[in-house]
Amino acid sequence: MTVFVDEIKKEQIQNIERFEAAPAVDRAFVEKAIQHVLAKIDQSLEVFTDKFPDSNSENLVYKPIENVEWTTSFWTGMLWLAYEYTGDEKYRKVAEIQIDSFKERLEKRIEVDHHDLGFLYTLSCVSAYKLTGNEEAKSIAIQAADLLITRYHDKAGIIQAWGDLNDPAQRGRMIIDCNMNLPLLYWASEVTGKTIYREIAESHIEQAAKYIVRQDASTFHTYYMDPETGKPLYGNTHQGYADDSCWARGQAWGIYGFPLSYHYTQDWSLIELSKKLTNYYLNRLPEDQICYWDLIFTDGEEERDSSAAAITACGLLEMTKHMPLTDPEKKVYENAALVMMQSLYENYTTDIQSEANGILKHAVYYKAGGRGVDESCIWGDYYYFEALIRLVKDWKMYW
Repeated sequence: MTVFVDEIKKEQIQNIERFEAAPAVDRAFVEKAIQHVLAKIDQSLEVFTDKFPDSNSENLVYKPIENVEWTTSFWTGMLWLAYEYTGDEKYRKVAEIQIDSFKERLEKRIEVDHHDLGFLYTLSCVSAYKLTGNEEAKSIAIQAADLLITRYHDKAGIIQAWGDLNDPAQRGRMIIDCNMNLPLLYWASEVTGKTIYREIAESHIEQAAKYIVRQDASTFHTYYMDPETGKPLYGNTHQGYADDSCWARGQAWGIYGFPLSYHYTQDWSLIELSKKLTNYYLNRLPEDQICYWDLIFTDGEEERDSSAAAITACGLLEMTKHMPLTDPEKKVYENAALVMMQSLYENYTTDIQSEANGILKHAVYYKAGGRGVDESCIWGDYYYFEALIRLVKDWKMYW
Protein backbone atom coordinates (compact mmCIF):
# COMPACT_ATOMS: atom_id res chain seq x y z
CA MET A 1 0.00 0.00 0.00
CA THR A 2 2.92 2.32 0.68
CA VAL A 3 3.60 3.00 -3.00
CA PHE A 4 0.33 4.71 -3.82
CA VAL A 5 0.06 6.39 -0.41
CA ASP A 6 3.43 8.04 -1.10
CA GLU A 7 1.96 9.56 -4.26
CA ILE A 8 -0.73 11.44 -2.32
CA LYS A 9 0.10 15.07 -1.54
CA LYS A 10 0.70 16.16 2.02
CA GLU A 11 -0.11 19.83 2.59
CA GLN A 12 1.77 21.77 5.20
CA ILE A 13 -0.53 22.91 8.00
CA GLN A 14 -1.35 26.60 7.53
CA ASN A 15 -1.46 28.87 10.57
CA ILE A 16 0.03 26.08 12.63
CA GLU A 17 0.16 28.39 15.65
CA ARG A 18 -3.51 27.45 16.16
CA PHE A 19 -2.32 24.09 17.42
CA GLU A 20 1.14 24.71 18.84
CA ALA A 21 -0.10 25.28 22.39
CA ALA A 22 -2.60 23.12 24.23
CA PRO A 23 -5.90 24.85 25.06
CA ALA A 24 -7.35 24.91 28.58
CA VAL A 25 -8.80 21.42 28.32
CA ASP A 26 -7.71 19.76 31.54
CA ARG A 27 -9.27 16.88 33.43
CA ALA A 28 -11.71 19.19 35.24
CA PHE A 29 -12.87 20.62 31.91
CA VAL A 30 -13.42 17.15 30.44
CA GLU A 31 -15.23 15.83 33.51
CA LYS A 32 -17.55 18.84 33.45
CA ALA A 33 -18.29 18.12 29.79
CA ILE A 34 -18.96 14.46 30.61
CA GLN A 35 -21.41 15.45 33.34
CA HIS A 36 -23.34 17.42 30.73
CA VAL A 37 -23.45 14.33 28.47
CA LEU A 38 -24.65 12.11 31.32
CA ALA A 39 -27.37 14.59 32.25
CA LYS A 40 -28.68 14.59 28.69
CA ILE A 41 -28.57 10.76 28.56
CA ASP A 42 -30.48 10.56 31.84
CA GLN A 43 -33.07 12.96 30.45
CA SER A 44 -33.87 10.43 27.69
CA LEU A 45 -33.14 7.09 29.34
CA GLU A 46 -36.74 6.04 29.90
CA VAL A 47 -37.94 7.11 26.45
CA PHE A 48 -35.03 5.39 24.73
CA THR A 49 -35.11 2.03 26.51
CA ASP A 50 -37.41 0.13 24.15
CA LYS A 51 -37.09 2.71 21.38
CA PHE A 52 -34.12 4.50 19.86
CA PRO A 53 -33.38 8.12 18.95
CA ASP A 54 -33.90 8.90 15.28
CA SER A 55 -30.77 9.63 13.25
CA ASN A 56 -31.25 13.37 13.54
CA SER A 57 -33.32 15.67 15.68
CA GLU A 58 -36.15 17.95 14.65
CA ASN A 59 -35.94 21.29 16.42
CA LEU A 60 -33.20 19.66 18.53
CA VAL A 61 -35.46 16.85 19.74
CA TYR A 62 -34.90 13.24 18.65
CA LYS A 63 -38.15 11.40 18.10
CA PRO A 64 -38.34 7.76 19.26
CA ILE A 65 -38.11 5.13 16.49
CA GLU A 66 -37.90 1.37 16.18
CA ASN A 67 -34.56 -0.31 15.55
CA VAL A 68 -34.56 0.28 11.81
CA GLU A 69 -31.95 2.96 11.06
CA TRP A 70 -28.22 2.52 10.46
CA THR A 71 -27.63 4.83 13.41
CA THR A 72 -29.48 3.19 16.30
CA SER A 73 -26.35 1.68 17.84
CA PHE A 74 -24.81 5.08 18.52
CA TRP A 75 -27.28 5.53 21.37
CA THR A 76 -26.50 2.04 22.70
CA GLY A 77 -22.80 2.83 22.39
CA MET A 78 -23.34 5.95 24.49
CA LEU A 79 -25.00 3.82 27.16
CA TRP A 80 -21.99 1.52 27.25
CA LEU A 81 -19.66 4.52 27.54
CA ALA A 82 -21.81 5.87 30.39
CA TYR A 83 -21.74 2.49 32.13
CA GLU A 84 -17.99 2.16 31.67
CA TYR A 85 -17.33 5.66 33.05
CA THR A 86 -19.76 5.62 35.98
CA GLY A 87 -20.21 1.93 36.79
CA ASP A 88 -23.92 2.69 37.17
CA GLU A 89 -26.00 -0.39 36.40
CA LYS A 90 -28.91 1.65 35.03
CA TYR A 91 -26.99 2.23 31.81
CA ARG A 92 -25.99 -1.43 31.47
CA LYS A 93 -29.58 -2.53 32.07
CA VAL A 94 -30.93 -0.46 29.19
CA ALA A 95 -28.04 -1.39 26.87
CA GLU A 96 -28.69 -5.09 27.52
CA ILE A 97 -32.41 -4.65 26.78
CA GLN A 98 -31.36 -3.18 23.46
CA ILE A 99 -29.12 -6.14 22.64
CA ASP A 100 -32.29 -8.19 22.36
CA SER A 101 -33.55 -5.72 19.78
CA PHE A 102 -30.34 -6.03 17.75
CA LYS A 103 -30.64 -9.82 17.92
CA GLU A 104 -34.19 -9.67 16.59
CA ARG A 105 -33.16 -7.23 13.86
CA LEU A 106 -30.53 -9.64 12.61
CA GLU A 107 -32.71 -12.74 12.86
CA LYS A 108 -35.62 -11.10 11.01
CA ARG A 109 -33.33 -9.30 8.54
CA ILE A 110 -34.82 -5.89 9.38
CA GLU A 111 -33.00 -3.19 7.40
CA VAL A 112 -29.65 -4.99 7.31
CA ASP A 113 -29.00 -4.90 3.56
CA HIS A 114 -26.04 -2.54 3.85
CA HIS A 115 -22.49 -2.30 5.17
CA ASP A 116 -23.45 -0.43 8.34
CA LEU A 117 -23.74 -3.73 10.16
CA GLY A 118 -20.32 -2.72 11.45
CA PHE A 119 -21.67 0.37 13.17
CA LEU A 120 -24.77 -1.45 14.38
CA TYR A 121 -23.15 -4.49 15.95
CA THR A 122 -19.80 -3.10 17.09
CA LEU A 123 -21.32 -0.45 19.35
CA SER A 124 -24.17 -2.63 20.61
CA CYS A 125 -22.76 -6.15 20.88
CA VAL A 126 -18.96 -6.14 20.55
CA SER A 127 -18.87 -3.44 23.24
CA ALA A 128 -21.13 -5.55 25.46
CA TYR A 129 -18.86 -8.56 25.06
CA LYS A 130 -15.69 -6.56 25.74
CA LEU A 131 -17.13 -4.87 28.83
CA THR A 132 -19.17 -7.67 30.40
CA GLY A 133 -18.16 -10.92 28.72
CA ASN A 134 -21.69 -11.35 27.32
CA GLU A 135 -21.41 -14.51 25.20
CA GLU A 136 -24.76 -14.02 23.49
CA ALA A 137 -23.68 -10.54 22.37
CA LYS A 138 -20.47 -12.07 21.03
CA SER A 139 -22.45 -14.64 19.04
CA ILE A 140 -24.79 -11.98 17.61
CA ALA A 141 -21.83 -9.84 16.52
CA ILE A 142 -20.17 -12.79 14.77
CA GLN A 143 -23.42 -13.48 12.91
CA ALA A 144 -23.47 -9.82 11.86
CA ALA A 145 -19.92 -10.19 10.55
CA ASP A 146 -21.02 -13.25 8.60
CA LEU A 147 -23.77 -11.21 6.98
CA LEU A 148 -21.47 -8.27 6.29
CA ILE A 149 -18.98 -10.33 4.28
CA THR A 150 -21.75 -11.46 1.93
CA ARG A 151 -21.52 -7.92 0.50
CA TYR A 152 -17.93 -8.47 -0.62
CA HIS A 153 -17.11 -8.39 -4.35
CA ASP A 154 -14.05 -10.56 -4.80
CA LYS A 155 -12.88 -9.14 -8.15
CA ALA A 156 -13.30 -5.54 -7.05
CA GLY A 157 -11.94 -6.27 -3.57
CA ILE A 158 -14.59 -4.15 -1.87
CA ILE A 159 -17.64 -4.40 0.37
CA GLN A 160 -20.64 -2.88 -1.40
CA ALA A 161 -22.11 -0.03 0.63
CA TRP A 162 -25.83 -0.43 0.09
CA GLY A 163 -28.33 -1.58 -2.48
CA ASP A 164 -29.21 -4.87 -4.13
CA LEU A 165 -26.07 -6.86 -4.82
CA ASN A 166 -27.55 -7.86 -8.16
CA ASP A 167 -28.79 -4.42 -9.26
CA PRO A 168 -26.47 -3.06 -11.99
CA ALA A 169 -27.19 0.52 -10.87
CA GLN A 170 -26.08 -0.22 -7.30
CA ARG A 171 -23.39 -2.84 -7.70
CA GLY A 172 -19.79 -2.06 -6.94
CA ARG A 173 -20.25 1.11 -4.89
CA MET A 174 -18.01 1.61 -1.89
CA ILE A 175 -18.13 4.68 0.32
CA ILE A 176 -15.66 6.25 2.72
CA ASP A 177 -17.96 5.50 5.68
CA CYS A 178 -17.16 1.79 5.37
CA ASN A 179 -13.75 2.37 6.95
CA MET A 180 -15.63 2.47 10.23
CA ASN A 181 -17.46 -0.82 9.61
CA LEU A 182 -14.29 -2.87 9.15
CA PRO A 183 -13.38 -3.25 12.86
CA LEU A 184 -16.28 -5.70 13.22
CA LEU A 185 -14.49 -7.96 10.74
CA TYR A 186 -11.03 -7.62 12.30
CA TRP A 187 -12.57 -8.43 15.69
CA ALA A 188 -14.46 -11.44 14.27
CA SER A 189 -11.18 -12.87 13.00
CA GLU A 190 -9.59 -12.40 16.41
CA VAL A 191 -12.35 -14.17 18.34
CA THR A 192 -13.07 -16.96 15.84
CA GLY A 193 -9.59 -17.60 14.45
CA LYS A 194 -11.04 -17.44 10.93
CA THR A 195 -8.92 -15.31 8.61
CA ILE A 196 -11.63 -14.64 6.01
CA TYR A 197 -13.04 -11.64 7.91
CA ARG A 198 -9.65 -9.97 8.23
CA GLU A 199 -8.71 -10.69 4.62
CA ILE A 200 -11.85 -8.97 3.38
CA ALA A 201 -11.31 -5.98 5.67
CA GLU A 202 -7.71 -5.60 4.52
CA SER A 203 -8.74 -5.81 0.89
CA HIS A 204 -11.40 -3.17 1.31
CA ILE A 205 -9.20 -0.70 3.20
CA GLU A 206 -6.53 -1.00 0.51
CA GLN A 207 -9.05 -0.25 -2.23
CA ALA A 208 -10.45 2.67 -0.25
CA ALA A 209 -6.97 4.11 0.19
CA LYS A 210 -6.22 3.62 -3.49
CA TYR A 211 -9.41 4.97 -5.04
CA ILE A 212 -11.50 6.99 -2.58
CA VAL A 213 -8.55 9.18 -1.52
CA ARG A 214 -7.67 11.71 -4.23
CA GLN A 215 -4.14 12.80 -5.07
CA ASP A 216 -4.54 16.03 -3.08
CA ALA A 217 -5.58 14.06 0.07
CA SER A 218 -9.24 15.00 -0.20
CA THR A 219 -11.77 12.19 -0.54
CA PHE A 220 -14.66 11.11 -2.68
CA HIS A 221 -17.75 10.12 -0.74
CA THR A 222 -18.42 7.20 -3.09
CA TYR A 223 -16.44 5.25 -5.65
CA TYR A 224 -17.64 2.68 -8.17
CA MET A 225 -15.79 -0.47 -9.17
CA ASP A 226 -16.79 -2.99 -11.83
CA PRO A 227 -17.65 -6.07 -9.73
CA GLU A 228 -17.15 -8.40 -12.69
CA THR A 229 -13.66 -7.26 -13.69
CA GLY A 230 -12.45 -5.25 -10.69
CA LYS A 231 -11.84 -2.23 -12.92
CA PRO A 232 -11.98 1.13 -11.11
CA LEU A 233 -14.70 3.29 -12.67
CA TYR A 234 -15.35 6.70 -11.12
CA GLY A 235 -15.92 8.62 -7.91
CA ASN A 236 -18.79 10.89 -7.02
CA THR A 237 -20.72 12.18 -4.03
CA HIS A 238 -24.00 11.26 -2.40
CA GLN A 239 -24.10 13.68 0.52
CA GLY A 240 -21.37 16.21 -0.31
CA TYR A 241 -21.73 19.49 -2.21
CA ALA A 242 -20.37 18.23 -5.53
CA ASP A 243 -18.58 15.26 -7.04
CA ASP A 244 -15.28 17.15 -6.92
CA SER A 245 -15.74 18.74 -3.49
CA CYS A 246 -14.82 17.14 -0.17
CA TRP A 247 -17.71 16.20 2.09
CA ALA A 248 -16.55 17.01 5.62
CA ARG A 249 -17.99 13.96 7.35
CA GLY A 250 -16.50 11.72 4.68
CA GLN A 251 -13.06 13.21 5.31
CA ALA A 252 -13.63 12.61 9.02
CA TRP A 253 -14.50 8.93 8.39
CA GLY A 254 -11.17 8.68 6.60
CA ILE A 255 -9.19 10.46 9.31
CA TYR A 256 -10.57 8.04 11.91
CA GLY A 257 -11.09 4.93 9.80
CA PHE A 258 -7.58 4.47 8.43
CA PRO A 259 -5.98 4.48 11.92
CA LEU A 260 -8.58 1.93 13.04
CA SER A 261 -7.31 -0.45 10.37
CA TYR A 262 -3.74 0.37 11.43
CA HIS A 263 -4.66 -0.81 14.93
CA TYR A 264 -5.25 -4.29 13.51
CA THR A 265 -2.83 -4.45 10.56
CA GLN A 266 0.14 -2.39 11.83
CA ASP A 267 0.53 -1.02 8.28
CA TRP A 268 2.16 2.34 9.02
CA SER A 269 1.18 3.77 5.64
CA LEU A 270 -2.38 4.01 7.01
CA ILE A 271 -1.18 6.46 9.68
CA GLU A 272 0.74 8.46 7.08
CA LEU A 273 -2.39 8.54 4.95
CA SER A 274 -4.50 9.78 7.85
CA LYS A 275 -1.97 12.55 8.48
CA LYS A 276 -2.41 13.73 4.90
CA LEU A 277 -6.21 13.71 5.18
CA THR A 278 -5.89 15.56 8.49
CA ASN A 279 -3.74 18.35 7.08
CA TYR A 280 -6.17 18.87 4.21
CA TYR A 281 -9.01 19.05 6.74
CA LEU A 282 -7.24 21.40 9.18
CA ASN A 283 -6.35 23.82 6.38
CA ARG A 284 -10.02 24.35 5.56
CA LEU A 285 -11.40 25.11 9.00
CA PRO A 286 -13.02 28.42 9.96
CA GLU A 287 -11.95 30.48 12.94
CA ASP A 288 -13.62 28.34 15.61
CA GLN A 289 -12.08 25.14 14.13
CA ILE A 290 -15.44 23.43 13.54
CA CYS A 291 -15.84 22.48 9.89
CA TYR A 292 -18.57 23.43 7.49
CA TRP A 293 -20.61 20.50 6.15
CA ASP A 294 -18.42 20.39 3.05
CA LEU A 295 -14.78 21.47 3.07
CA ILE A 296 -15.30 23.49 -0.11
CA PHE A 297 -16.73 26.08 2.29
CA THR A 298 -14.35 27.87 4.64
CA ASP A 299 -16.46 30.91 5.55
CA GLY A 300 -19.90 32.36 4.92
CA GLU A 301 -23.43 31.30 5.82
CA GLU A 302 -23.32 27.56 5.09
CA GLU A 303 -24.06 25.19 7.97
CA ARG A 304 -21.35 23.68 10.14
CA ASP A 305 -21.15 19.97 10.88
CA SER A 306 -20.34 19.48 14.53
CA SER A 307 -20.70 15.71 14.06
CA ALA A 308 -17.80 15.66 11.58
CA ALA A 309 -15.69 17.61 14.08
CA ALA A 310 -16.42 15.05 16.81
CA ILE A 311 -15.48 12.14 14.53
CA THR A 312 -12.27 13.94 13.57
CA ALA A 313 -11.35 14.53 17.21
CA CYS A 314 -11.66 10.78 17.86
CA GLY A 315 -9.59 10.07 14.78
CA LEU A 316 -6.82 12.40 15.87
CA LEU A 317 -6.74 10.90 19.35
CA GLU A 318 -6.53 7.39 17.87
CA MET A 319 -3.89 8.39 15.32
CA THR A 320 -1.64 10.16 17.82
CA LYS A 321 -1.87 7.21 20.21
CA HIS A 322 0.26 5.28 17.72
CA MET A 323 2.70 8.07 16.84
CA PRO A 324 6.14 8.11 18.52
CA LEU A 325 6.95 10.86 21.00
CA THR A 326 9.74 11.99 18.69
CA ASP A 327 7.28 12.83 15.90
CA PRO A 328 6.88 16.65 15.95
CA GLU A 329 3.40 16.35 14.46
CA LYS A 330 2.10 14.30 17.38
CA LYS A 331 1.57 17.26 19.70
CA VAL A 332 0.11 19.40 16.92
CA TYR A 333 -2.55 16.79 16.15
CA GLU A 334 -3.28 16.20 19.85
CA ASN A 335 -3.73 19.94 20.38
CA ALA A 336 -5.96 20.16 17.30
CA ALA A 337 -8.24 17.53 18.83
CA LEU A 338 -8.34 19.46 22.12
CA VAL A 339 -9.09 22.75 20.36
CA MET A 340 -12.02 21.11 18.56
CA MET A 341 -13.35 19.59 21.77
CA GLN A 342 -13.11 22.92 23.58
CA SER A 343 -14.99 24.65 20.78
CA LEU A 344 -17.65 21.93 20.66
CA TYR A 345 -18.28 22.11 24.40
CA GLU A 346 -18.33 25.90 24.59
CA ASN A 347 -20.25 26.70 21.40
CA TYR A 348 -22.08 23.62 20.12
CA THR A 349 -23.69 21.81 23.07
CA THR A 350 -27.37 21.97 23.95
CA ASP A 351 -28.61 23.72 27.05
CA ILE A 352 -28.76 21.22 29.91
CA GLN A 353 -32.12 22.67 31.01
CA SER A 354 -33.73 22.62 27.58
CA GLU A 355 -36.12 20.12 26.01
CA ALA A 356 -33.41 19.33 23.47
CA ASN A 357 -32.47 15.71 24.01
CA GLY A 358 -29.38 15.73 21.83
CA ILE A 359 -25.93 16.80 22.94
CA LEU A 360 -24.30 18.54 19.97
CA LYS A 361 -26.28 21.03 17.93
CA HIS A 362 -25.32 22.50 14.53
CA ALA A 363 -24.76 19.19 12.73
CA VAL A 364 -25.79 18.22 9.21
CA TYR A 365 -27.02 14.80 8.15
CA TYR A 366 -27.87 15.27 4.46
CA LYS A 367 -27.93 18.84 3.14
CA ALA A 368 -29.20 18.16 -0.39
CA GLY A 369 -31.91 15.88 0.97
CA GLY A 370 -32.97 18.48 3.54
CA ARG A 371 -32.57 16.03 6.40
CA GLY A 372 -31.03 16.91 9.72
CA VAL A 373 -29.71 20.31 8.64
CA ASP A 374 -28.48 22.41 11.58
CA GLU A 375 -29.73 19.79 14.03
CA SER A 376 -28.33 17.18 16.38
CA CYS A 377 -27.13 13.94 14.79
CA ILE A 378 -26.87 10.90 17.03
CA TRP A 379 -23.43 9.83 15.78
CA GLY A 380 -22.10 13.30 16.58
CA ASP A 381 -23.30 12.87 20.16
CA TYR A 382 -21.66 9.44 20.36
CA TYR A 383 -18.27 10.51 18.99
CA TYR A 384 -18.21 13.62 21.17
CA PHE A 385 -18.74 11.37 24.21
CA GLU A 386 -16.14 8.85 22.98
CA ALA A 387 -13.56 11.62 22.57
CA LEU A 388 -14.23 12.84 26.11
CA ILE A 389 -13.81 9.32 27.48
CA ARG A 390 -10.54 8.99 25.55
CA LEU A 391 -9.31 12.14 27.29
CA VAL A 392 -9.89 10.88 30.85
CA LYS A 393 -8.89 7.23 30.65
CA ASP A 394 -6.84 4.71 28.72
CA TRP A 395 -9.90 3.65 26.78
CA LYS A 396 -10.01 0.15 25.32
CA MET A 397 -11.83 0.66 22.06
CA TYR A 398 -15.13 -0.95 21.17
CA TRP A 399 -13.94 -0.71 17.55
